[in-house]
Amino acid sequence: MTPDQRLDQLSRDLLTTPYAGLTDVQKSVIDLIAAEAPTGLNKALLADDRTYSDRLADKVAAVGGSWAFIGGFSACLALWIVFNVGLRPFHLSFDPYPFIFLNLILSTVAAIQAPVIMMSQNRQATKDRLNAEHDYLVNLRAELEIMRLHAKLDALREQEMVEILRCNTETLEILKAQVERMAEERGQGKGRAG
Repeated sequence: MTPDQRLDQLSRDLLTTPYAGLTDVQKSVIDLIAAEAPTGLNKALLADDRTYSDRLADKVAAVGGSWAFIGGFSACLALWIVFNVGLRPFHLSFDPYPFIFLNLILSTVAAIQAPVIMMSQNRQATKDRLNAEHDYLVNLRAELEIMRLHAKLDALREQEMVEILRCNTETLEILKAQVERMAEERGQGKGRAG
């Protein structure tokens, strides 16, 4: 049997579909089963191919989405307000109430931080999709391998049952022969006694 025929037969046995009709993920599972190779991690998940800007976006997202950032940023805002309100009687406040410069800074930070966090989330979503695809591949392979094991166990059980039936038949034949011999011996013993 050629390797292509083996793949096609395995595909028909496990997925009831010819190899040519399978998706790429299903083909990779059948290939792994045929090769009896372990399912390795997706190379895209192992490699850290992030650029400097990608790593920076991840750090900004990690810091910007933390309670430490919220606490620190709130403290900075409180200090800004207290400083400007406290220095107002001395005419030294650089951003008096209604804190227009502070509003400009907050708007700028939000305008820059939001897209950076979204870039990080988009990359993480891509990685999550690859993880989910890998999990599907592993689960499908495990399910198909379990099906193969069940088929092998059923075949072994059937073979064992046939062997037990053959042994029982032989034993029954031996017992029948012994019963007949004992009956003949009894019949001859009664004939001598009479």
